[in-house]
Amino acid sequence: MQAILTIDELKAWGWRIPFVIGAVAAVVAMVLRRSLAETASKEAMHSKEAGSLLGLLRNHPRAVLIVLAFTMGGSLYFYTFTTYMQKYLVNTAHMDANVVTFVMTVVLIVYMLLQPVFGALSDKIGRKNNMILFTALGALAAAPLLFALGSVSSPYAAFSLVLLALAIASFYTSISGVVKAELFPTEVRALGVGFTYAVANALFGGTAEYVALWLKSVGREEWFAWYVAGMVAIGLAASLIMPDTRKYGYLDGSGQVER
Repeated sequence: MQAILTIDELKAWGWRIPFVIGAVAAVVAMVLRRSLAETASKEAMHSKEAGSLLGLLRNHPRAVLIVLAFTMGGSLYFYTFTTYMQKYLVNTAHMDANVVTFVMTVVLIVYMLLQPVFGALSDKIGRKNNMILFTALGALAAAPLLFALGSVSSPYAAFSLVLLALAIASFYTSISGVVKAELFPTEVRALGVGFTYAVANALFGGTAEYVALWLKSVGREEWFAWYVAGMVAIGLAASLIMPDTRKYGYLDGSGQVER
């Protein structure tokens, strides 16, 4: 939209176009979803545990805490290097907004293409190892990458650094849905994944930009880098205690997660 519209056109009506595209995509997704087979049996859906938040917390506390930890660190890291990164490169690195938009568009296209590759890798090495790699690398690299991006001037350097950050994120984002689903039986899977994801994503992923800009406004912008690293490190602890879902997983219908 920035490339084909003037600033006035973009502000007046052009900004609505991506939302229209998103609305159409949502309808397509709904149609596709209605054609999918339901994994839960009728017996499981009528279980007294199904749909019970109290039952979820009482019977699956370990899985709930693991999903919370994964989403806290994973969503914060993801939103930092995608949604917030455009503002960061403009406000902190002082790069031209149009250049940043182009760089981030290309980065996100490459990042999208990486997802099947990292997903296939998790089929080989297991979800647990994927999560250990993401959380360990993310905790170590988040602060150095943000500090480097804060002073970058070359669009090629910015592209390389952001792509590196998102390559690390791909260990998580390529399996985010399935690794969480494998931790819960069918009768509580939607609640177990949906509730914990929504809470952690809203509190940490959704507030990433606000926290970063607030810290910048009070002269402590560097603290945000350590905040991201710390949240991902919590995910590392969860990765180490999570079961190996190749042996103890619920999705294939034969396994059981140790509590």
